[in-house]
Amino acid sequence: MAVDVGGLEIYMGPSELGAPDNLEDVIVGFIGRARSTLDIAVQELESVPIAEAIMQSRASGVRVRVILERDYLTVTRAAADPWQPGGKNEANRRIHGALLRARVQVITDLNPNIFHQKFIVSDAATRRAAVLTGSTNFTPTGTAENLNHIVIIRGKRTATVYSKEFAELWSGTFGQKRERHDPSPRTYRVSKVRVKVLFAPDHAPEMEIMKQMLKAKERIDFAIFTFAQSSGIDDTMIALARAGISVRGILDRMQGGQRWAATTGVRNAGAEIHVTRGGGGLNKLHHKLMVIDSQVVIAGSFNYTNPATALNDENIVVIGDLGEENAEARERQSQIGLFAQAEIARIIDRHG
Repeated sequence: MAVDVGGLEIYMGPSELGAPDNLEDVIVGFIGRARSTLDIAVQELESVPIAEAIMQSRASGVRVRVILERDYLTVTRAAADPWQPGGKNEANRRIHGALLRARVQVITDLNPNIFHQKFIVSDAATRRAAVLTGSTNFTPTGTAENLNHIVIIRGKRTATVYSKEFAELWSGTFGQKRERHDPSPRTYRVSKVRVKVLFAPDHAPEMEIMKQMLKAKERIDFAIFTFAQSSGIDDTMIALARAGISVRGILDRMQGGQRWAATTGVRNAGAEIHVTRGGGGLNKLHHKLMVIDSQVVIAGSFNYTNPATALNDENIVVIGDLGEENAEARERQSQIGLFAQAEIARIIDRHG
């Protein structure tokens, strides 16, 4: 089951693929606990139970705002009969219409690349403030057929960080089209554990991941959907593997088998690299997850690619610090790190 150290929770799913948690239930439950506000920024909304939870919150008096990726609400070619529903992504369009009819405030992104966020801010201005983020798209596939994670962080500090990002997005500031410069991200504590949140493209999450990797003394474990040679993370991983750091990871088979993928180069440096074999109900390995020395977890929506760091709207959260001196904080971050590390090992053993 999920690890909960007070203000920090991490979930691994889906249970349909042998992981410990039901991700759709986690998202629906989080939405249902809101009492005053919900700000939702998500690439895709196709899950009827999640949409119903959003509309129920609006009906109960919660102020709800939603930002969606526009590409899932349009079509590649104009339909011969635009009055006739159907075609790819029709479920997204149907839910979008239902949200509008329920008087939920909804806008779509202006990023010509990918609006790839997956976060919710709940009750930001209250003592109940909390954020849900991770790799999980709000779709039946994302919650039941793809391997994913969810992180919930409670407290006003994190809610404020994500609320500021949401406010920029709501005002029309997406991707590289930024008229403001965000302040540098700061590290702070949640339940005594160090936390740092970064947004792409402003904060260059790729550099933060490389920085955290270079602190490794023993091992790096990861599960990642898309890992490109262009990311820079592969160069860091290759250098660490050659220096004797144990590197073990798994990639999605469709992405990891591409010519541009980092798979071969990292493997040739001595790392233990797997790809998923499919079957057993598995659609995609969709994690963007890394664990460093069983202590530091890097989670969120960020794939290891150059577009993710330079063009897309993304977020990562770094949980823990290898230099932590407080014994209680070390114990809590270790609980989170070992939980994520165990799930990566389970995925390799069962799906690799």
